[in-house]
Amino acid sequence: MIPVIMAGGSGTRLWPLSRTQYPKQFLALNSDLSMLQETVRRLGNVSQVSLICNEEHRFLAAEQMRVLNQSCSIFLEPVGRNTAPAIALAAIDAVNKGQGSECLLVLAADHVIDDELTFQQVIAQAEPLAQEGMLVTFGIVPQHPETGYGYIRADVSSRVPETKSEEHSAYSVSAFVEKPDLVTAETYLAEGGYYWNSGMFMFRADRYLEELRKFRPDILEACQKSMLNTVADMDFVRVDADAFSACPDESVDYAVMEKTNCAVVLPLDAGWSDVGSWAALWEIKDKDSFGNVLDGDVIAHSTTDSFVMSSNRLVTTLGVDNLVIVDTPDALLVADKSKIEDVKKIVAEIKDNDRNETFQHREVYRPWGKYDSIDVGERYQVKRITVKSGARLSVQKHHHRAEHWIVVSGTAKVTKGEETFLVTENQSTYIPLGEIHCLENPGKVELELIEIQSGSYLGEDDIVRLEDQYGRA
Repeated sequence: MIPVIMAGGSGTRLWPLSRTQYPKQFLALNSDLSMLQETVRRLGNVSQVSLICNEEHRFLAAEQMRVLNQSCSIFLEPVGRNTAPAIALAAIDAVNKGQGSECLLVLAADHVIDDELTFQQVIAQAEPLAQEGMLVTFGIVPQHPETGYGYIRADVSSRVPETKSEEHSAYSVSAFVEKPDLVTAETYLAEGGYYWNSGMFMFRADRYLEELRKFRPDILEACQKSMLNTVADMDFVRVDADAFSACPDESVDYAVMEKTNCAVVLPLDAGWSDVGSWAALWEIKDKDSFGNVLDGDVIAHSTTDSFVMSSNRLVTTLGVDNLVIVDTPDALLVADKSKIEDVKKIVAEIKDNDRNETFQHREVYRPWGKYDSIDVGERYQVKRITVKSGARLSVQKHHHRAEHWIVVSGTAKVTKGEETFLVTENQSTYIPLGEIHCLENPGKVELELIEIQSGSYLGEDDIVRLEDQYGRA
């Protein structure tokens, strides 16, 4: 079995914590692990994982897999084209490696599943069905009349023979149903045989491609072309950008699952949530005696049924009910929990105003470490830079700014023009505008320094990379 984890998406409904450059699948929302790491961990011991993510998230994904010591192939989508093409990339790769008869377990990277044992049991039950050529989808047993999910209608009169137990019977799929209104959702629960569409699947790689060829040959052709000229780059697999960009944008549900006559649904009742909003996260988290979820440096008095998160400073509440309060270094969200789905309207307005708060955090992660923009003025910017042991920034230069580096802790190996030297704690060096330079941490501990930029333009795109060990030159 080959796990295929879909790690694209922006998670805008969890703004201001989830942002374009650091979306929710890479955040630790439910435990000390990120949601992506939790997804991998609940699989148990797997030798190889296929991960599909956006180009800009490649180093985040690689680092989180490194922390888990998980071997993986990371397919980089040059543009988002939805789930049907993404799965096709993994399926074509499996066929090319002579693994066409292997089952692909397709999972989203941003789901929470509390009962991992039941999840693993249902996955094991799905495998023989998939080996027989069926396309298995996992239907979540509904806990309430939900209007935010699509539904799968099972043909309860046609239990798949391979499933022996009444509790975990598989059924032929009668229909995929769009998100209903509340009255319709209540009817679904009353009738029975309806399941939430989880977006998780299992099928043989060759069978998926067969069905895709039957119903959407245009998608298959574009994906096959994009896989003809792949480029291996460290842990990453880069597909042909032009060919993949020409691929139609389509979900696997519309492209294959709604059309095939080989689809079966396995019910899954394992404490599943897609954590699609702050209200959904409040529902699954442990609460205090007043119904509050308090995360970080928070003091709450006369506060009930609220979600309060602080990432860097003291947040206090008094006399409030049913609120979501999320405080980050550069943005604060205060919302009525019942209106939290509309946070996407706020995100849209911020984008329309060309602001940066939806794109990235003040603290930005890079493959060599991270930086925090402490202060910004008209002609200056101050950053706190952390460089991991053994890491090295690119050899670069700037057209519009000079830089002054002050080492706070650790030792920096600095290349400036033709000169290379060490800078230790409480020492500094100056990089003139236009000077070719490089920064490296040769030590065993993290290097921390303060960088003061000055010049007419301080944007991140004023970096001319001449050499880079991470393939960004």
